[in-house]
This record gives sequence, structure tokens and C-alpha cells, in this order.
Amino acid sequence: KQCLRPLHPCVCVCVNYLTVFCEMRSGAEVLFNGKWAKYKQGFGNLQKDHWLGLSKVFALTKGGRGRSSTMRVNLWDFEGGTALSTLNVGAYSDAILGKYASIDQNGFGFSTTDNDGCSPCILFGDIAVDKCSFLDGGGWWYSRCGSASLNGDWHPAGEHIGWNSGLHWATWKGPVPYCHILTTSRMMIKSVWEKIITAN
Repeated sequence: KQCLRPLHPCVCVCVNYLTVFCEMRSGAEVLFNGKWAKYKQGFGNLQKDHWLGLSKVFALTKGGRGRSSTMRVNLWDFEGGTALSTLNVGAYSDAILGKYASIDQNGFGFSTTDNDGCSPCILFGDIAVDKCSFLDGGGWWYSRCGSASLNGDWHPAGEHIGWNSGLHWATWKGPVPYCHILTTSRMMIKSVWEKIITAN
């Protein structure tokens, strides 16, 4: 809890915040190719690789009076490079927005192998794909099978097959179809509640 500048001697805006890791990925120990029920509930070890669960992510990010949420995504590659991106939950600010509107993932439903949120997805030109999660190997918010996928099949350096065979984030170090393959990712949600306190 943190009190910011007084609005006048008797009024203060107070901010409460909570940061939660909703996804951590650093290897092949936990398989991310689960079905909808698994992604809804969550899986893995919260101290290691895990997916928090769509139900919990929704509860953390649902709006309300004086409440807002941001998501921070940290990325690491096999060469030791790092990147981060910050998104406003509910209104887009960065990252998953594609270079072109046709590959933007903003506003798309979450897809798993048994619950396709973007069907039919148009990959390139007129090639239609019914289930991007089969191609990428994990659940995600797919559009055209992805400017990004942090839940795809994890591969050791140099062992991925194609641009969507592994963890990738296209706006970092290369556009689709030449996505840079990642070794580790973390998604963190920060929810902020603001309220005005007045003194009598």
C-alpha cells in the first residue's frame, strides 16, 4: 500500500497493488500442450515452470472502479539476450501487436487443442488452419497462428523445426516467418486498486 501526493491537506489517493507470476517457462520439464480444462485450472509448480490458470488470470484482471491491470512479459534467448514488454490488460499498449494489422493478436480468444478461439485462422494468403495450438504445441491467444507463442513446444537451442516450433515473440529480433526462438519466458500481472481517502 502506498499513498501518493495529497490532493489537498485532507485528501490522499492510495494505491494497493499485487504482482503475480501467471506464467514461467524455462525448459521442457512441464508440458504446455494441454487441453482447455488444464489451462483454465492451471498446472505446474508455482515455484518453477507453471501456468497460473485462465480462471485466476481473469479474476486478477477483471476491471472495476479504480482498478487496472498491466502484464509484463520478460524474454530470454539462447544467446543471453533479454527483452521485456508491457501490455495494458483491456487496452493494448505494446508487444503482441503485429507489424501489420492482419497478424495482430489483440482481441483474439485463447485457444487450446480442444477449444479453438481463432478458427478458422488464416495463416498466410489463403491458407486456412483450424487449430493453431496443434501447430505451435500449446495454448495461446492466436491470430494467424501467431506473432507470439510463449506456451509452444520447448526445444533446446537449434532443435526447433520452423518458425512456430517453439517459444517465440515475433516483434523481438525478427518478423514472421523468421521468429527468434526463446529459451525462457515469464508473464507477470500487476493489478492496481486506487481509492480516495478523505479525512474528517
